[in-house]
Amino acid sequence: MSHEKQKLIDVSHTVEHGMITYKGLPAPIICDFLSREASKDIYEDGTSFHIGHIDMVANTGTYLDAPFHRFEDGKDLSDLDLSSLANLDAVVINVGVDVREITDEHLSHVDVKGKAVLIRTDWSTHWATDQYFENFPYLHASAAEYLRDNGAELVGIDSHNIDDTRGASRPVHTILLGADIPIVEHMTRLNILPESGFKFFAVPVKVKGMGTFPVRAFGLLA
Repeated sequence: MSHEKQKLIDVSHTVEHGMITYKGLPAPIICDFLSREASKDIYEDGTSFHIGHIDMVANTGTYLDAPFHRFEDGKDLSDLDLSSLANLDAVVINVGVDVREITDEHLSHVDVKGKAVLIRTDWSTHWATDQYFENFPYLHASAAEYLRDNGAELVGIDSHNIDDTRGASRPVHTILLGADIPIVEHMTRLNILPESGFKFFAVPVKVKGMGTFPVRAFGLLA
């Protein structure tokens, strides 16, 4: 592996046929639109192509929420400036594996101004198990308010949801997306990233009229 490739740390899950990201939402269906075998009838001998087809909801795998996900008049995916999604100075805040409700006290020791703030809980070790969906760590409203008031540019978490889903309210989504701060959920391998001194990228497809889409999230080490 080259030195350059070692600098890129992938922190996103692989999207696979039949995987469940969120209970109650359908799994992606990944199949052929044009198979290689069928393409042989179209092209000359020795030439074949594959065209894939995917049917999925936007909340699949590691995905980014834009303000439109929560607010009708918020920015959708096509409205987001690349500067809010790519080449961001970043920090990882390791809250520990025993913390379920993450408050402002867990974050207040870190300067988050102008940063992509990635909350490490290591809950992603339960990915693809029933435990992943139950009793997962989440942010309290006070943590979201701290991140907003102190100038965070983007917030990510390696858990099932950045909000407590036991009730019907979603204060963290409301606070962050209301301040035009994108959210990245279902991250993984945050333990491989340093606490600071790296750049973060999480760029979705530029789709009009949608507020959520999977991303290839990664850190670029200096």
